[in-house]
Amino acid sequence: MLRDRDDAGGRLTWLLSPLVTQGAGTEAVVLALPRGGVPVGAAIARGLGLPLDVCVVRKLGAPGNPEYGFGAIGEGGVRVVDEDSMRALQLDEADVAAVEARERARLDDAVARYRAVRTRVPLGGRTAIVVDDGIATGGTARAAARVARAAGATRVIVAAGVAAPDSLHALMRDGSADLALAALIPDRLMAVGQWYLDFSQTPDAEVLRRLAEAGSAPAVGDGEDA
Repeated sequence: MLRDRDDAGGRLTWLLSPLVTQGAGTEAVVLALPRGGVPVGAAIARGLGLPLDVCVVRKLGAPGNPEYGFGAIGEGGVRVVDEDSMRALQLDEADVAAVEARERARLDDAVARYRAVRTRVPLGGRTAIVVDDGIATGGTARAAARVARAAGATRVIVAAGVAAPDSLHALMRDGSADLALAALIPDRLMAVGQWYLDFSQTPDAEVLRRLAEAGSAPAVGDGEDA
């Protein structure tokens, strides 16, 4: 069990430490998925002395059953759709377009809110560490990884507090991530929250606070003594 999201970040810091490069302008960038991924990502960024940023994505949920995701969208117009899920749900392009339009508006609102306190960290030539508190199907993480690549990241690592093994393998198999790992990888993942002692909702105010704190603190190698 993970105690909470900060504990997940601490465990992932240990796993990621030998995999990333530190140093101003070349270091990895932690891209946390709001909202639950931000406390995890903040702990990693703090532990490794790396910049923290967000990667805003939205799940595309089935009409009438939004928890059943058939894809996801992200910043920069990225769109990931699972064709098998679409067929199983008997969705046509009009159905998908309606869901995407609604979620795109919500994504744009979130981007404006978060970018007001944290400007986008350049990813060109860097490693992007895409972080979430958990990965079930992997659709959201896949969209985030593709957002990072579209922004210029040359290497993408996906890291989560808990993840389904099949989803981690799929992220690497289809090229979305160069490496995908998790602090806990249970054989059967019914729900992410069951693997946390404290899985209380992360409020938007906490996301904004953590981003503001990360933006005001220099990363290791930015001219301050480590």
